[in-house]
Amino acid sequence: MGEATQQTFKLVIEYDGSGFHGWQRQKKDRTVQETIENALAVMTREKVTVIGSGRTDAGVHALGQVAGFKTRSRLDASVFLSGLNSLLPGDVVVHTCDPMPDTFHARFDVTSKHYRYHILNRPIAPAIGRQFFWHIRKPLDTVAMAEAAVTLLGTHDFKAFEGTGSPREHSIRSVTDSTLRITGDGNLTYDIQANGFLRFMVRNIVGTLVDVGVGKIAKQDVLTILQSKDRSRAGATAPPQGLFLMDVTYA
Repeated sequence: MGEATQQTFKLVIEYDGSGFHGWQRQKKDRTVQETIENALAVMTREKVTVIGSGRTDAGVHALGQVAGFKTRSRLDASVFLSGLNSLLPGDVVVHTCDPMPDTFHARFDVTSKHYRYHILNRPIAPAIGRQFFWHIRKPLDTVAMAEAAVTLLGTHDFKAFEGTGSPREHSIRSVTDSTLRITGDGNLTYDIQANGFLRFMVRNIVGTLVDVGVGKIAKQDVLTILQSKDRSRAGATAPPQGLFLMDVTYA
């Protein structure tokens, strides 16, 4: 019999990032990538590399992370879907598994990503679910925050909101959505969609918007900060637990 033909698959994955040291495989720490690769190794009896659409940091969650892998296993997509979900721990779920052309690349083929950040703005936080939002006790000027968020729309150099160590060729990104919403009972959500993100970019933007909300930064100064390309002028990095990768778009 001849050698099995290589197959390419695309996964859409949800995970609670609380117990992971981010997406990317580490030498010692538990990561989402390694957890899925270990499950695939059990199923295929081969070493499989899972390539994500991008990294998420320690403590960051995902509802729609996308990853791809290649295998010489003859198992089909439905078997991989059921098998993975039976092998994976409870904080990782694969929602879909689809066969793809061999040319598919989960990272290089991305056209946009959508992130959402959750803030709870009230004096007392609940005990349950606290790993999914940033609790801020001091009242926030949400109107000023929403107006400041809109100024980030368009194509700009986002160097002012870039964390150190970003693996990138340049810091210019095109933002197509930047919206702060009040959903009731102190719950705020910030949605941002762009063709790509720098390291800590969303969390640095959220930290800056919160500084607007507490009156530390004037809303009109957010655009000035953006144009300055000076990280030291922006707000502190928001904590990771409020951030979710919602979905990834491909051409």
